[in-house]
Amino acid sequence: MLRFLTLGFCLLMPPTAFAQCEGQDLIQTLSDADRATLTERAAETAYPEGLLWRATRGDTTFTLFGTYHFEHDRTAAHLAALKPMIDQADRVYLEVSNDDQDQLQRELARDPSIMFIMQGPTLPDLLGEEDWQRLTEEMNARAIPGFMAAKFKPFWAAMMLGIGPCEARNSLASDAGIDKRIGDYASEIGNPSRSLEDFRKLLTLFDSYPQEEQLDMIRLMFSWSGDADDLAYTLRQRYLAQEVALIWEFSRLISLKYGGPDAETDFDLFEQQLLIERNHGWVEVLMRDTTNQTVFIAVGAAHLPGEHGLLHLLDAEGFDITRLPFDG
Repeated sequence: MLRFLTLGFCLLMPPTAFAQCEGQDLIQTLSDADRATLTERAAETAYPEGLLWRATRGDTTFTLFGTYHFEHDRTAAHLAALKPMIDQADRVYLEVSNDDQDQLQRELARDPSIMFIMQGPTLPDLLGEEDWQRLTEEMNARAIPGFMAAKFKPFWAAMMLGIGPCEARNSLASDAGIDKRIGDYASEIGNPSRSLEDFRKLLTLFDSYPQEEQLDMIRLMFSWSGDADDLAYTLRQRYLAQEVALIWEFSRLISLKYGGPDAETDFDLFEQQLLIERNHGWVEVLMRDTTNQTVFIAVGAAHLPGEHGLLHLLDAEGFDITRLPFDG
C-alpha cells in the first residue's frame, strides 16, 4: 500500500538525489522485557523467518519471494538471485503488475479524487492548527509541499507518515524497488507480470471509513515520538535478516504502546484489511488460474508468515512448503 502512495505523488514532484538511508535499530533499544515478548510472539508465528519459499502440490509449483517495496543496498543482488527462478516460471505474479501500475498512474492523473480531497474542507480545516502544522512539518521532511499535503485524503496522509522521510525522498529519485525490477525483467523475457488483485479496489480500501476515524489515524501517528527514519532502518535491516514475523510484531508493539485506548482495534483493522483479506483473495486467484503450472510470486514480505499468511494458507490447500536458501 505504501508503494502505491509513492507512485501517486511521484507523478507530481521533481526528482531528488538518492541517498543511502541510515539509522539505529530500535529493537535493540527496547527493554529486555519488551524484546523478550517480541521475540516470543514472533517465534510462535507460522513460518516466522525467510524470504524465499517453494510450495508444491502435484504438478503445481509456486516460488514465493517476500519483497521490501523500496530500493535498498541489496536490491540488485536480490534480483540477480531471483532471475533463474523467474526464467523458469510459466507465470509471474506481483501484487499489482507493472502494466497495472502504469494504469494506476494514469487513473490517478485522470481522477485525482482517488487520493485527494477535491471539494469541501481540506486537512488544515479538518485537523486544526496544531495538528496541521505538525503534519506540514512531517510532509515537508518527505519532500511533499504543504499545498499538496493539504489535499490528501486523511487515510493517504496517514499512510504517508508510515514511510520514513529518507525513503520517501528516495522514492522521488528512484522507481527501482524489487517489485518493479521483477516486473521489468519478466517483460524483458517475454513473460509480463500479472496482478494478484485489482488495484482499483486497493486504492479505495478505506474510503468507506468515516472521515473522523481517518483523521484519528493521522493523530495516532503523532503519538509516537521516535524517529521515523530509525523506524524505517529497523524494518529494513530486520527484513534483510529475514526476520519477517519479528517486523510485524514490532509494528504491533509500537502501535499498541503508543496508539491510545483504541490501538488494538485499529491495528486489527489494518491487519484484516491490508493483509488477511488480501491474502485469502490472492490464494483464490492462484487456486483458480495456475493449476499444473510453475509460478513465481513476489509480494510484500509481511504477507508470508502467520495463520493467515500465504504460506499457511497454501499449506491448508495441500501444498508442501519448503524454505529455500537465500542470501539476504
